[in-house]
Amino acid sequence: MTRLSSIPDGGIAVVVGAGGGIGGAAVDALTASGRFKTVIGWSRQTPGGVDVTRPADVERAAHAAAAHGEIRLVLVATGALSTNGARAERSLAEIDPDAMMTAFRINALGPMLVAKYLLPQFPRTGKSVFAVLSARVGSIGDNRLGGWYSYRASKAALNQLMRTASIELARRAPGAICLALHPGTVDTALSRPFSRSGLAVQSPDAGAEKLIAVIDRARAEDSGSFLDQNGLAIPW
Repeated sequence: MTRLSSIPDGGIAVVVGAGGGIGGAAVDALTASGRFKTVIGWSRQTPGGVDVTRPADVERAAHAAAAHGEIRLVLVATGALSTNGARAERSLAEIDPDAMMTAFRINALGPMLVAKYLLPQFPRTGKSVFAVLSARVGSIGDNRLGGWYSYRASKAALNQLMRTASIELARRAPGAICLALHPGTVDTALSRPFSRSGLAVQSPDAGAEKLIAVIDRARAEDSGSFLDQNGLAIPW
């Protein structure tokens, strides 16, 4: 069990997407770490549900979270591969404008609304981390198979947005860290259709533990990085 000893004790952790496999496992692991005064889970299913594509929802939930104490860790574990009933595109002919815009709203805009309302709540001193789940397929340099236009592009946009936010955040809170993390293939509803593709599939608990370990090892100079579940850099 990673104890997150690099993060000051007694702060608040927020997990966005707590109703999903990785998010739910992260809530359990962060609670078990004993490092935080409170671990708050956001999802559309929780009381007073939070839809991260709705600014009013995120602003309300962010103020409520900050009322508990110093925000030291935010993990955004949301995302969607298929939207509006459309599967991930295999060719240009399958591109649907509405589905693509929905992918950007969920995969890029949603996490950045969380950043907009929670990053200003980060303490000015000491380590704090804002991490989002990205995906290796969002890497432009690593794209060798093509396809999945909307998902790839929305995750690439998320990576750029996180990189940009890290630069602004460093001016205000030098100890704060922004990370885009690839969790690997985890047994969740998103990746389950591809579990027979020969990829190594890990449980949500194992996936969350690896991500938390990467967060624990991260230093200020790593802010703005795109890392895999083992802490290795992924090409942009």
